[in-house]
Amino acid sequence: MKAIVTVVGKDRVGIIANVCTALAEFNVNVLDINQTVMQGYFTMMMAVDVSICNVPLAELVTKMDEIGKGMGLSIRVQREDIFQAMHRI
Repeated sequence: MKAIVTVVGKDRVGIIANVCTALAEFNVNVLDINQTVMQGYFTMMMAVDVSICNVPLAELVTKMDEIGKGMGLSIRVQREDIFQAMHRI
């Protein structure tokens, strides 16, 4: 199963490293990543494989939200099919 991870917050050193390290601890594999900095704000979208994640998806969502808050970021995890349905034009 795939999911989409979005990360938004004030830019600083180490965001990608910290988010990827946290995902790796849950056995989540990053498949694709796109990031940019706009007027001092960091934005990133990642396609990830959660098929062998070591916690249920709902727990991953909660844990990544908590990790994001601790880093001063908004981190959201959604199943890919739900993300696509929400962003369909």
